[in-house]
Amino acid sequence: MELGALQTVAVETTQLYSQFLNRPMLVDFYLPKAVAEPAALSLLLLNDGQDLLKMNFAALLDALISNQNIQPVFCAGIHAGEDRKMEYGTANILDYEGRGAKAKRYQQFILAELLPYIKATYNIPAFQQTLFAGFSLGGLMALDAAWNYPNVFSTAAVFSGSLWWRSKALNDGYNEDTDRIMHRQIRNGTYHAGQKFYFTTGSLDETADRNNNGIIDSIDDTLALIEELKNLGYTNADICYINYEDGRHDVATWGRAMPHFLMWAFGPETDEAL
Repeated sequence: MELGALQTVAVETTQLYSQFLNRPMLVDFYLPKAVAEPAALSLLLLNDGQDLLKMNFAALLDALISNQNIQPVFCAGIHAGEDRKMEYGTANILDYEGRGAKAKRYQQFILAELLPYIKATYNIPAFQQTLFAGFSLGGLMALDAAWNYPNVFSTAAVFSGSLWWRSKALNDGYNEDTDRIMHRQIRNGTYHAGQKFYFTTGSLDETADRNNNGIIDSIDDTLALIEELKNLGYTNADICYINYEDGRHDVATWGRAMPHFLMWAFGPETDEAL
């Protein structure tokens, strides 16, 4: 679908210079048209915004809003840079290879530069809720930010998340129960009332099965993290998890999963449409 054919969504691309990352940041804004009350909008941030172009996110969003499957929502797709493996990850803890060294600065870009820019430029002082989503390593980063800033982010959405992110190599005394970084953060954290989580995996995400239990690591790590959340008091009402049996670790699968997430997050109160 050409952008000119969109009925309810306009797309604007902006380049912002980040003082924290010392580089220009490319962001696509997906703006709902003719919104009577902008203050009633929610905001969805998405890492790896370049992948949204591949899945034709604008047309997908436009169709869902046009058909009243979801409420209008303001979306921002943040393009990844060349240093993606350093800018994504967990902000306060590097992985065993030192990756994620710029994740704290990326997080500061989101909080201190991007969010204020959106609110000032589009004259929306506050959103109803702010959600953060991402794919693979971008999903881990979104979850990490939401977990550490529950007062900012009401929901994290993780598509095939890199939840294996670990502080020790497998051949260096790795312990499944203590060395998965995001799992440890949640285990040592506290329940955030009202916060929600959305996870997807694909049975064809990978073939690795490091503990030889017959379940690929992508699914195993996601189920274990959900268990950590439930141990803190989260319930099925707070968490949505879907595994796609034919799903792969690719944009095509995440594009297929995206409508369900958007309807779960912004659709009617009932889940009958899902």
